[in-house]
Amino acid sequence: MRTCSLARASLFSIALMAPVVSSAASPEENREVIKAYYAAYAAGDMDRLATFFADDIEWHIPGHHPLAGTKRGKQEVSAFFGQLGKGGFRAELIALMADESWVIDMHRGWSNREGLDNVDTIWVLAFRIEDGKIREARNFAFDQSAADRFFWQAYPMKPLPDRLME
Repeated sequence: MRTCSLARASLFSIALMAPVVSSAASPEENREVIKAYYAAYAAGDMDRLATFFADDIEWHIPGHHPLAGTKRGKQEVSAFFGQLGKGGFRAELIALMADESWVIDMHRGWSNREGLDNVDTIWVLAFRIEDGKIREARNFAFDQSAADRFFWQAYPMKPLPDRLME
């Protein structure tokens, strides 16, 4: 009897010390997260958009342009999306595939800036979903060269002396 109680107490202690593992959502639940995220983006609702981000989100932007690189945390990712809106960048969802942890989307990303170079290409994003939030996103551009040209024109850097003063 005493041995059984000790075994139970040991198992209980181990369970308390084990890392908390989030329960995986169904593929359909994860697809719905991304569909709702795209609806908020299309509506330009940046406050709603931020509700889809985990606090410790990482968003990886490929390329060699002013917006490229990894954005960490809700504030940086939200600021990135604010800049996309200023550049007139739009997205139209084409396809979604999902499992219990990842959603892969393919979408058309384009801009309609009058009198300036625009971009119109296919993007693929891999979203890692945890507890109903986007924890990580990795972007892949079909035509990275066109994307780089667009982002350099839409978001020019200040002249070197001004950048050094900041």
